[in-house]
Amino acid sequence: MQFSPEIENKIDKYAQLAVKKGVHVVPGQTIIFYVNTELDYFAEKLVKEAYALGAAEVYVEWSNTSVTRSFLENAADDRITEVPEYKKVWSDSYILDKKASRVSVISSDPDGLGGVDSKRLAANTKALSQALQVARKATMNDDISWLVMAAPGLAWAEKVFPELQGREAIERLWEEFFKDVYVDEESDAIENWESHIHELKKRADWLNEQNFKELRYKSAKTDATIGLAENHNWEAALSEDKQGNVFIPNMPTEEVFTAPDNRNISGTIASTLPLSYNGNLITDILLTVVDGKITEAHASKGEEVLQELIATDEGSHSFGEVSLVPFHSPISQSGVLFYNTLYDENASDHLAIGGAYSSNIKNGKTTSEDELVKFGWNRSDVHVDFMIGSEDMNIDGVTFDGQVVPVFRNGDWASEI
Repeated sequence: MQFSPEIENKIDKYAQLAVKKGVHVVPGQTIIFYVNTELDYFAEKLVKEAYALGAAEVYVEWSNTSVTRSFLENAADDRITEVPEYKKVWSDSYILDKKASRVSVISSDPDGLGGVDSKRLAANTKALSQALQVARKATMNDDISWLVMAAPGLAWAEKVFPELQGREAIERLWEEFFKDVYVDEESDAIENWESHIHELKKRADWLNEQNFKELRYKSAKTDATIGLAENHNWEAALSEDKQGNVFIPNMPTEEVFTAPDNRNISGTIASTLPLSYNGNLITDILLTVVDGKITEAHASKGEEVLQELIATDEGSHSFGEVSLVPFHSPISQSGVLFYNTLYDENASDHLAIGGAYSSNIKNGKTTSEDELVKFGWNRSDVHVDFMIGSEDMNIDGVTFDGQVVPVFRNGDWASEI
C-alpha cells in the first residue's frame, strides 16, 4: 500500500523505533514478528530494520482473520483443539535454544470473530495456549525481550473512523498511532521516549516507596478493594530479559502496574470501555468479586465470551495485574475509542483477568512459581486487561500501618511528583 511521503516517513521512523528501542534488537539476536497478512508492507520494514541492527535471523509468523474465522466455523470438532506438533517444536526450539525475541503487531478487526461459537473459540484458544506455553511463560517471565505494538488494518481503521473509508481511514489511524508513540517529523522519537519513560518511572518509584497493602477504588460504577501482593513491585515502561537486554514491552504505554494479591480482592468492578478479546467485543463488563474470586460476571454484549474466558482455569477466576493510568492521559484526551486493549488500556486504569508477571514481585524472576503463589501471585494460562478508569475514579492507598494516602482523585494522580 502506498501512502503520502509524510506518512511513509513516519512509518519508517516507527519501524525503527520499535526495533531499536522497543524490542531492542542487538547483534546476533533471533527475532520473530507476528503479523497479519494485510500488513505485509509494514512487516518488510520491520524485518529490514532488524537485520540492519545485526539480527542473526528474522522470521515472520503470518495470520489472517478471515482464514481463522473460516477454520473456527467449519473445521471438524476434534481439529479445533488439535495443534500440529511442528508448531510446538518450532516455537519451543526458538524460545529455549535461541532465546528468540517476539514482536506482535496488532492490526485485525476488533470484532472480526464476532458471532463465532464461543465454546469452539475458547477451546481453540486454550489448546493454542497450552501447546505454546513455553513461549507464553518465557514472555510473561521476561526470559526473552518482547513487544506488542500496532499497525492499522482496514477493518479496524474503518471501525474507529466509520465516516472514512479505505486508505483515508488507514492513514487517519496511522496518524493517531504516531501521536501516541511520540513519532513526528521534527523530533527524535527515541529521545521522546527517554523523557516519557523518566516521567513514568518517577510514579512507579513513588508507589514502591509507599508499599501499600491495598488500594481502594470508588467511582459511580466500581466499588472495590484490591490487595497488593506481598513484596509487590511497581513497574513502568521498561523491562529487562535474562540476557540483560532492556526493552519496552508495550508501545504505546502510559501505565504503571503491579501484581495484586489474588486472595484479597473484593467488591464490584465495572468496565468503562469495550474489551476486544479473541475477535469479539465485550461491553459493559460487571464483575462481583469475593475473597479474590469472580463469583458473578455479566456484560451487555459478549457475555458468553466473557464467561468462557473466566472459565479457562482456576487462575482466570482472579486477577494478575493492577494498573494505574490517569484519565487525562494523551490517549484518553484524543477522544478516540480504539476498540483495542493495547491502546484503550493506556487511556484508563485497568485490571487483568488471569496470570501475573513474575517481575511484579521483588526477585520474582528468580523465584519458583510455587513460592510466588504464596505471596498472592496469580497463575493462569490467560492474561486479559480490561478498562475500569473514569473521570470520577478515586483511589486510596492503605499502608500496612493503616494510613490512608490519596493516589487518584477525579481520575488523575492526587499529587505532583
